[in-house]
Amino acid sequence: MDSHTLLIGLSGVLATSAPIVVASVGETLAERSGVINLSVNGSILLSAMGGFAVALFTDNLALGFIAGAAIGAVVALLVAFGSITLRRSQVAVGFVLTLFCRDLSYFLGNPVMGEKGPRLAEHGIPLLDRIPVLGTLIFRHDIMTYFSFVLIVFAWWWVFRTRPGLTLRAVGERPAAAFARGAKVNRLRYVYTVVGGALVGLAGPMYSLSVKAGWKGTISGLDGLGWIVLAIVIFGAWNPVRVAFGAYLFGLLQWLSVVLQPSLTGIPSQVLQVAPFPLMILTLLFVNVGNAEWVDRILASLPEASRRRVAKILRSLRVVQPRSLGVPFEQD
Repeated sequence: MDSHTLLIGLSGVLATSAPIVVASVGETLAERSGVINLSVNGSILLSAMGGFAVALFTDNLALGFIAGAAIGAVVALLVAFGSITLRRSQVAVGFVLTLFCRDLSYFLGNPVMGEKGPRLAEHGIPLLDRIPVLGTLIFRHDIMTYFSFVLIVFAWWWVFRTRPGLTLRAVGERPAAAFARGAKVNRLRYVYTVVGGALVGLAGPMYSLSVKAGWKGTISGLDGLGWIVLAIVIFGAWNPVRVAFGAYLFGLLQWLSVVLQPSLTGIPSQVLQVAPFPLMILTLLFVNVGNAEWVDRILASLPEASRRRVAKILRSLRVVQPRSLGVPFEQD
């Protein structure tokens, strides 16, 4: 593989990972506020179908993306209403909705299945797209891929460098303390859950109108990506930059499964196609191994010098979830 082919391949990884980046950052915002939105998988499928159908019938790509974001926001609103207002289990509400949305997308999507609709075109940024290496990697994409780049930086800045971001983290960590300081905890949870859901919904048409143009029902290859998004959020320790890295890692694994397929003729192609999913889960387990008690016991038995080195590595990988994630807040 020559350098140009490699650059084109890596550029493709950034483009195909963009929907996962957007969905993962959206779910990160929701979970930072303390709400787990398990409807992600179904929301991506339903918004992919809905966004494609709207763009097909109106011949307007912008309306397709708006429809996808609206679908994701409505589904997230149902999660927020069920878990915050009705005080039902966030896990149960989200899981039921993801199954409902998945089946609904297949049922309602039958009329547009296999139809050839509009597709988002790539637009190189003048002058910047001529920069060696970076021009090919970063500045020759469609507008939604550029949006994913901006979203990573903006979300990190918002969460860690602004006062509203500090309030968001407080709501997810210590909601009682945030409430005592005047924060409208449940209102903020509603807002961030809906905003995060809109971003998850935006990922759907990013697939059906760009990465995997069209709607092909059960063979669209989108079912299961929502669970990967949830795993990536944990892998990224609820940090938008680390979450984006996890999304790009998954995209890289998918690309490698295609690139290596001709060289690994003894392995069935189906195995290589699904390999990124278990590999991502194994990576998630590796990242979280530092949180296990048995690891602490093993570390205690090591010589002092070795223990310090291993402990330092594990600390850099360790993830700690927001303390009030999934815990309802009752205002007295």
